[in-house]
Amino acid sequence: MDIKFAYWVPNVSGGLVVSKIPQRTNWTFDYNAQLAQTAEKVGFDYALAQARFIASYGAEYQLEAFSTVAALAPVTKRLKLIAAVHPGLWHPGVVAKMGATIDFISQGRFCLNIVSGWFKDEFTIYGEPWLDHDERYRRSEEFIRVLKGMWTEDNFHFRGDFYRINGGWVKPKPVNQNPHPEIFQGGNSKAARRMASRVSDWYFMNGNTIEGVREQIQEVSTLARQQGRKVKFGLNAFILVRDTEAQAHAVLQEIIVQADKEAVEGFKEAVKHAGASTQERQGMWANSNFEDLVQYNDGFRTGLIGTAQQVADRIRQYYEVGVDLILCGFLHYSDDLPAFGRTVIPLVREMEVHRHSTEELVSL
Repeated sequence: MDIKFAYWVPNVSGGLVVSKIPQRTNWTFDYNAQLAQTAEKVGFDYALAQARFIASYGAEYQLEAFSTVAALAPVTKRLKLIAAVHPGLWHPGVVAKMGATIDFISQGRFCLNIVSGWFKDEFTIYGEPWLDHDERYRRSEEFIRVLKGMWTEDNFHFRGDFYRINGGWVKPKPVNQNPHPEIFQGGNSKAARRMASRVSDWYFMNGNTIEGVREQIQEVSTLARQQGRKVKFGLNAFILVRDTEAQAHAVLQEIIVQADKEAVEGFKEAVKHAGASTQERQGMWANSNFEDLVQYNDGFRTGLIGTAQQVADRIRQYYEVGVDLILCGFLHYSDDLPAFGRTVIPLVREMEVHRHSTEELVSL
């Protein structure tokens, strides 16, 4: 099975769950450099650096995402490095130049994750306007169109509602990535799905059931085909692998029992600007309950909790409905990430599966 594996880079303090349970992880660069080297040795393909600018859900310290992947480039050899970026806080021409530089340094391993934004305070503290939900995605689409133009043309012009480029160019160009660095995008709303179908290479989905994931993949794939395009799909998951299923679920319950209720409720308030604010009331966190929000991208819902074999079998089911990448979060990065690489990834790679085409999925 050729599914890919990525992990959330813990470049933000507080860990990947909003809980007071002890977590063996660290946000510092030295820790992340060692973790990245371990990750590529045990079979991970991508590392995604988070973008945060002020504390939320207990994340008091943050290493900036672009700086982090730039620093990880020379200490890794194979791992593809994804930097998250917020349109509105960055200009796409500047991002195109920075990205091309990191891509040059890393010999073609730079990727970008476009975050349209759900945390209003991160914009208002810098005096930036806070746009309505669908307008944020419209701005992100222009942002990506500018990136692609700057990366592939020598005299690029663009006139949109949010950005103007008057004969822009980037040299050195990115290392050939057919024809530019991979562009990831998150968001589960209708606006996010339409945008992904038109401009993104990868569509990240919050944690979800197999049927919920199948529905998103069907819709985005159909929209992309109408544009003459194909999109790949990544799925967020929180991984708990233990010797027995009971042990894994006991750890999950302990995480939830020790949840930082004030921080979770604060996060719930912050994300009301996401999917719940759309006309369809569909998208990021629109239907998430308290337990879901303890892992802030609904990672528990994906169900990768149990023994190594059970988790591998569950990954196979997601692959069969069209998932191309699992984005992994862990409780104890120091122990759980290398253990996942040693025990689960080999099981997955050995599996023989039949994968439905997107055309078959639509008819199921």
